[in-house]
Amino acid sequence: MISSLQRQLRSRPSPVGHPEPVAHPGPVDAAVAAAVFACSFPGSLVTLPGGPELQWWPGALLTGVSCLALLWHRCRPRTTVVVTALCATVMVGMGHVLSVLLLGPLMVALHSLALRTDRRTANSLTCGGIVLMVGTALFVGPAGEPLVLKLVGPAAWLLLPTSLGTATRLRGDYLEAVRARAEHAERTREEEARRRVAEERMRIARDLHDVVAHHLVLANLQAGAVARQLPARPDEAARIVAELTGTTSSALRELKSTVGLLRQSDDLDPPMEPTPGLARLPELAASFQHAGLTVAVTVEGEPRPLSAGVDLTAYRIVQEALTNVTKHAAARSAEVRLTYSAAGVVLAVTDEGPGRRPGPSSSSDSPCASGGYGLIGMRERAQSVGGHFRAEQRRQGGFGVVAELPLQAEQAPL
Repeated sequence: MISSLQRQLRSRPSPVGHPEPVAHPGPVDAAVAAAVFACSFPGSLVTLPGGPELQWWPGALLTGVSCLALLWHRCRPRTTVVVTALCATVMVGMGHVLSVLLLGPLMVALHSLALRTDRRTANSLTCGGIVLMVGTALFVGPAGEPLVLKLVGPAAWLLLPTSLGTATRLRGDYLEAVRARAEHAERTREEEARRRVAEERMRIARDLHDVVAHHLVLANLQAGAVARQLPARPDEAARIVAELTGTTSSALRELKSTVGLLRQSDDLDPPMEPTPGLARLPELAASFQHAGLTVAVTVEGEPRPLSAGVDLTAYRIVQEALTNVTKHAAARSAEVRLTYSAAGVVLAVTDEGPGRRPGPSSSSDSPCASGGYGLIGMRERAQSVGGHFRAEQRRQGGFGVVAELPLQAEQAPL
């Protein structure tokens, strides 16, 4: 988790740990400098009892310079630390007591440095300041000053603001990383929702294409037969009209079933009709008899149960392939061959018609290859359950499509 947060922090700046530099000090910086001067000025007047008398103005001047440097603690934190450390060192060398009041400007500068730079920089300058303060106090500081004030005091007082600044920066970085992760998760959810909507649109388009195209092709052929038979053979025309009524009724039923599937999230009632599958293949083959196409169904191997998604996919592929034979081939017969194995089922739909068929460009998923989206839909259906699809001209004449489908869908069909 820490490495993930670090990668996100490197990819976007943190407003707490790495703010944008400001060109000029603001009112807040002036107020901070004034407050620090008010607290540190008394420290510039403190000397050891019995020590040498010191004039007040050099210490006040150095304190003022230190506090003036704090005006740029946001945009130039390193320079501010160096200036305040040098002023404090000079004051200690002059004989002032190394107290927390004297170190006030340096402490504020170190806190700001820890907020705005990395941990290594803050720790290095802090340790350098401690060594400088302690060394000056030991060698040139007041002789009577307690050793604890020279050693322990500077280390504790300078490490405290650095630690607080580092902790504040790390917390700000952590919160920023959490916010970045939340934004990324939100964008991911939105992208996933858009992807699902696009996939659902493709599925609806395929379902409507399969249902409407199949029945409308049959209805069109039957209507043309009625027009031809009506003058000479009215009885035959009446029979075809009855079949045409059945074809349109089937189209309406399947459209109603498709719309019912779209409403399942809001309507908990089960669909009126079962989902079609290979069990209805004889009925599908018989429906093309009215259009003048004889369909022979051959089954090889022992039939195995298919999942609902694979069963529906197989049925729709056969339906669309036979519809394409009716539309594009001058064929009077077609063959549907089902080959079952332990791995799955292979569907092969072939005909021997010489009619206008998809050319080599059909493999490019271009709708113009076959005048529509039939081959595209069949290929997408096969791939949606983890299968394979191919369509090709046969050497002995005619056209064939082959779909290799698993027994169980590898993912939910689109």
